[in-house]
Amino acid sequence: MAVRLEELAVPVIAAPMAGGASTPELVAAVNRAGGLGFLAAGYRTAGGLAEQIDLVRKLTDRAVGVNLFVPAAPGYPAAVAAYRERLRPEAERWGVRLPEEIGPDRDDWEAKLDVLLADPVEVVSYTFGLPTAEETAAVRAAGSYQVGTVTTPEEARAAEAAGMDALCVQGPEAGGHRATHRVEDEPGDVPLLELLGAVRAVTSLPLIAAGGLGDGPAVAAALRAGAVAVQLGTALLRADESGASAAHRAALAELPETTVTRAFTGRPARGLRNAFIDRYGPYAPPAYPEVHHLTQPLRAAATRRADAQAMHLWAGTAHRAARTGSAEEIVAELWRAAQG
Repeated sequence: MAVRLEELAVPVIAAPMAGGASTPELVAAVNRAGGLGFLAAGYRTAGGLAEQIDLVRKLTDRAVGVNLFVPAAPGYPAAVAAYRERLRPEAERWGVRLPEEIGPDRDDWEAKLDVLLADPVEVVSYTFGLPTAEETAAVRAAGSYQVGTVTTPEEARAAEAAGMDALCVQGPEAGGHRATHRVEDEPGDVPLLELLGAVRAVTSLPLIAAGGLGDGPAVAAALRAGAVAVQLGTALLRADESGASAAHRAALAELPETTVTRAFTGRPARGLRNAFIDRYGPYAPPAYPEVHHLTQPLRAAATRRADAQAMHLWAGTAHRAARTGSAEEIVAELWRAAQG
């Protein structure tokens, strides 16, 4: 059942974008272009994931992927409490209440694995770490191809040792969360093309290139650097099938720069630089998902009022290249341009 990345008609993968941007319709559109669409299981319940898999199977008969967030151990309660107090005036300003108690949250990890064992998809990828040996073996026995997301050669070695079939090499140019295996680690700044070479030096596994790939020449360069496929996220955010909000779509064309911040979730993530990041980024502790839950009411309120200076607007360094239209057309055009 599993798909080999080297066999994709078009070596383009739709990045799994948690929070609603990655819709079943987006998956199907990328599949129609000859690529590989991915559902994002992060922040969904296991039941919600099962529903999305059912829906995407009605929209495409080609291979699909599902990405899981690997849970992290809780920590830094005092720092989270201090950050809550710093955010409290912001919450009062917008009439929202910050959670006072944040319990353990494993993102429904075990139940999601059960869903994927009962109804396997062709590809399963992991972000923020790696599954246990037993979990890896179970997913392999179910017939799924497994991809570990890595940001350093050391993480690549660990992913190969864990039994991954391929690696998604995420460069610092990528939008959204950096995929560091330890939440407290500061993400590296080695550019994607250089990072691909460094990872290739320690493993022979197939590599997917991710981060800042917004046009045909960038895609071609990543493939020349040793990747068998590229992963596009920001490039698809303005697509017709994307679940990104209207405010997010507009900000991609309007806000001039991105930066990496822990302000919204506690994990380093690249987004469009705005006032919230400037005001609170220096004080956010490396506590995920605690900070994610803490800021959720603020982020929801900012989204309701379409406030680009307070929203979390994940975006990679090539965000200005993101264009509108069908995802199928966007992928096809990028691939034509990459072939030169």
